Amino acid sequence: MVEHTDGAEAAGDAGGADDGVTEVLDRPLPEGIRRRVIGLVAEAFGGLTVAELPPQLRQYSRFTPSRRAKFAGNAMAAAVESDPAFRQRISARLRESGSELVDALEAGSPPAAADPEDVAAMAFVLRPAGWVKLVTAAGEEAQRASAERAGEEAQRELRRLREELAAARAETKAEAERVRAELDAARKETEALQRKLRSALSDVRRGEAALRKAQAELESVRAEAQAEKAAASGETRRAKARLAEAEAALEASRRAAREGRSVEDVRLRLLLDTVLEGAQGLRRELALPPASVHPADTVDAVRPGMMTPRDIATRALSETDPALLDQLLALPQAHLVVDGYNVTKTGYPTMPLDKQRLRLLGGLAMLAAQSGAEVTCVFDGAELAAPVLLAPPRGVRVLFSKPGVTADELIRQLVRAEPPGRPVVVVSTDREVADGVAKAGARPVASALLLKRLART
Repeated sequence: MVEHTDGAEAAGDAGGADDGVTEVLDRPLPEGIRRRVIGLVAEAFGGLTVAELPPQLRQYSRFTPSRRAKFAGNAMAAAVESDPAFRQRISARLRESGSELVDALEAGSPPAAADPEDVAAMAFVLRPAGWVKLVTAAGEEAQRASAERAGEEAQRELRRLREELAAARAETKAEAERVRAELDAARKETEALQRKLRSALSDVRRGEAALRKAQAELESVRAEAQAEKAAASGETRRAKARLAEAEAALEASRRAAREGRSVEDVRLRLLLDTVLEGAQGLRRELALPPASVHPADTVDAVRPGMMTPRDIATRALSETDPALLDQLLALPQAHLVVDGYNVTKTGYPTMPLDKQRLRLLGGLAMLAAQSGAEVTCVFDGAELAAPVLLAPPRGVRVLFSKPGVTADELIRQLVRAEPPGRPVVVVSTDREVADGVAKAGARPVASALLLKRLART
């Protein structure tokens, strides 16, 4: 519906109706046309002075067209709708642009190929004769296009849903076939397990029969052993009786020998002197050295032990006292074996591995120089793609484990390679390593103890 009202606005609009009345829309401006109206106003906005702008739009005078459309769009649309003077100024700027669409609208014949929304937006600002019809027709065309797009979108969504349904059906069918195949395989496997179970039960029954037979044979053997034991006991008693008779006869013969000993002693002494002289001559002839082993050395007995790394623990020092490590390294021929990464990751885990190695080896070099002990540092090299390029410091042996061998195993090999009785001290917090080397005779100490000792140097 189009309303016709008298007023000053009709006389001021260029190109308006010639009958002195103003055309008014009977419905809200469609959103698409409204956005294009805002774009036209934002472009023509910059050609106006601040005094020519409505008060509510003057703060946007220095904005770019895109920022005006973004921040002042609603205000510009309201001003075009309610402020005839502002709309006339915008219309004048649009006419000055020399646009073909403006000229066509002024002539009353908009181009047939022009976008209906562009035509409606320009007509809404310029207000030529019949502009309401142009805006209404553009709105209906936009609604029609929107409905067509919605219909096409619905068709595409329907096709997509049908495709998804077909795919879901195919997937369900394939899943059902797969489950059926798995069920058949499970049934066959169950049958095979039942056959194995029956075979195992048969084996168990045969084993129980064999066990009963073995128990019967064992009882028979025990009875025979008891009989043999009884026979052996009787034989032992008879042998003891014969031994007593032999001892009595021996004692009688000794008494008889002592009675005629005087003549025999002289003969025996002469024979003994002859043997001794012959032995002395034979020793000189062979140049035999003096005997180094005495008969008492061959007697098996428990001998007092020497000081070992285990005895250091009895000297009233705490397990966390660095002086304990000094006492251990003061033992003769002491060997210090260090689990490298276990110590570095306890003391400075955030450093890169190469920096950890250099820092630890520098401290161990100073400790070796101070204590004079043999020092070996072991690193885990099982995951290395190539040997590490490293110049070991003086007094420190550096070893990396081979592929497939951990540093813990290499430490145990080093401990087993040492002769029994040599003081070997292993530095590691790994409980498994500590227990293993302790069984092999080494003295384990915690990594924190070595770190405290190195911090003191």
